[in-house]
Amino acid sequence: MDKELFKDNAHRAKDEFDELKESAHRTKDEVKANIKRAKKLKVVLSILKLTILAGIVIAIPLYVYFFQKDFLNQFKSFDDIIAVLKMYKTQSIFIYIGVQIIQIVISVIPGQAFQFAAGYLYGFLPGLLYSIIGATLGTLISFYLAKLLGKDAIHLFFGEDKMTYFIDRLNSKKAYTIVFLIYLIPGLPKDIVSYAAGVSEMKCKPFLILSLIGRIPGMAGSLLIGSLYMKQHYIGMGIIAVLAVVAFIICIIFRKRISKYLDKFYEKIVD
Repeated sequence: MDKELFKDNAHRAKDEFDELKESAHRTKDEVKANIKRAKKLKVVLSILKLTILAGIVIAIPLYVYFFQKDFLNQFKSFDDIIAVLKMYKTQSIFIYIGVQIIQIVISVIPGQAFQFAAGYLYGFLPGLLYSIIGATLGTLISFYLAKLLGKDAIHLFFGEDKMTYFIDRLNSKKAYTIVFLIYLIPGLPKDIVSYAAGVSEMKCKPFLILSLIGRIPGMAGSLLIGSLYMKQHYIGMGIIAVLAVVAFIICIIFRKRISKYLDKFYEKIVD
């Protein structure tokens, strides 16, 4: 009896061992299959992300350029922009805000001429409000779009060297100062920085606030020029141009003091 019981136990143990061995093989194969599927999914997602980004930044502008030329021809000059916006009356406010959003998300589209027109049509303060709304929405969209698509897609599309240059600076201790000065100083690349910020370590709140503060002087100048142009105050327009140059020089001279102030300001808004 003891021998038969021992044999039965031995058989059961062997069967259990075979089952465990087979299960281990199945698990190993499943792991390999899951890894393979994960790699394929990663490739598909990368292609999808790049396609989405390319569609927004390249395909849409190309479509408008080649297939909506009549629409573009409406905005050939400052007077044309004024005429089109006047035609839409109250709806023109939403068109203007939309243009501000688009010129940030699709960074190749210039928006300054529309800011002149906004100052001309809406006046300085309403135009500034609409501009800030558009800039805020455009910055948030490009920031979170970059975060959603990821660093690889941003690198592939905008160029790894260029984006690495901006990302490294946005990850540095002076990131907030750099953001403020980039958006403050005319001529520096601005809207591509929103995408770099989205894949950097910088938080959205300080980036949004500092970029808006940096944008406001330039927006205000453009809107004020448009407002004065409507009133034919050409001397005032010249004064604003001179003040803009002086302000630019002051920012360069006192950049260290500005940096210290921004350090304190950043500590308050980053929490």
